[in-house]
Amino acid sequence: MKITNVEVLVTSPGRNFVTLRITADGLTGLGDATLNGRELAVAAYLQEHVAALLIGRDASRIEDAWQYLYRGAYWRRGPVTMAAIAAVDTALWDIKAKAAGMPLYQLLGGRSRDGLLAYGHASGAELPELFDSIRQHLDEGYRAIRVQSGIPGLPSVYGVASSANAAAGAGSDARYDYEPARRSAVPVEETWDTSAYLRHVPSVFEAVRNEFGPELPLLHDAHHRLTPIQAARLGKSLEPYDLFWLEDVTPAENAAVLRRVREHTTTPLAIGEVFNTVWDYREMFEEQLIDYVRSPVTHAGGITGLRRIFDFASVYQIKSGAHGPTDVSPVGLAAALHLGVAIPNFGIQEYMQHSPATLEVFRSGFTFADGLLNPSDAPGLGVEYDDEVAAAHAYAPAYLPVNRLRDGSMHDW
Repeated sequence: MKITNVEVLVTSPGRNFVTLRITADGLTGLGDATLNGRELAVAAYLQEHVAALLIGRDASRIEDAWQYLYRGAYWRRGPVTMAAIAAVDTALWDIKAKAAGMPLYQLLGGRSRDGLLAYGHASGAELPELFDSIRQHLDEGYRAIRVQSGIPGLPSVYGVASSANAAAGAGSDARYDYEPARRSAVPVEETWDTSAYLRHVPSVFEAVRNEFGPELPLLHDAHHRLTPIQAARLGKSLEPYDLFWLEDVTPAENAAVLRRVREHTTTPLAIGEVFNTVWDYREMFEEQLIDYVRSPVTHAGGITGLRRIFDFASVYQIKSGAHGPTDVSPVGLAAALHLGVAIPNFGIQEYMQHSPATLEVFRSGFTFADGLLNPSDAPGLGVEYDDEVAAAHAYAPAYLPVNRLRDGSMHDW
């Protein structure tokens, strides 16, 4: 199967997406190349440096293509490179599964389970709004809930849908596809207060447990904002509320910092949505410093790259928890679902539902029912790209917010 055409597609139906479409022997495959706030960097990488390298290659040689793009570029790893490789890899798996006449998960070994437990994002500036959001998600069928809350004294908090910065920006009344990013030339700046956060969050989970009982799986994301000792304190203070996981408690570029967190809390830890290769995880796995892997297919070298990470994780009884926000396109989500039903160490799948406008561009066959996600049984990924609809949605710059402390210092998030 010779590759005859490679297209880089950019569209913005509620938010920006980059999609790679590869054609071989009349079959097309799709790959998600979206990198939030740096979309055009990946688009240019693919268009200017990768597309020409693929023409004439055998589309069935997926591992060889992966190694060629990873090893052959000299400049390895990083989110731009790995998102580009992910797009190529996923598109080639889509083609291979279509050629076989099978849904992709069948080529990955078939099903290991009947469906994927999904969690949704509930949030509120204050408790009544948060409770309403949790009830709404339960009514929609979710069986697990991520809980994010406003912080007293802070006008806007990333991850809270009703925050001031969750609007789409000047000239628009709509949020940026359910996420607190904004269409603007530069990122919005938010103010952060760690002490206020650490005081407030345990009381939020106490109230949620009192209202919704002990059995509902609850998750929380700290968005990298804490030092190791602060993260340890938070994990310990949340132990009475039996979290499914505590996510991204501290920037983890230096894996050793997680030893301090592990020493002080038994709250399960999820890390890795900003990681791109198996090498980012090696120390964390070998020392069993985390419990769940957060990388998405889209940013971790595709199905081939993420499968490698999950297989390594399984040696240490670490499970998957693939990133699934709305800045992973339906193509990237579909790929995660095919992988998730096949691997033995699946944990949970994040599921922020895309806007109707996005789903008009990406016509997707995956399903969500009774709290479980399932991939399409159509050959390939089960996602088709509508060029005509996509053409009506032009790219516009958009960014996630940045964080400053009250004294004006730049801060992690």
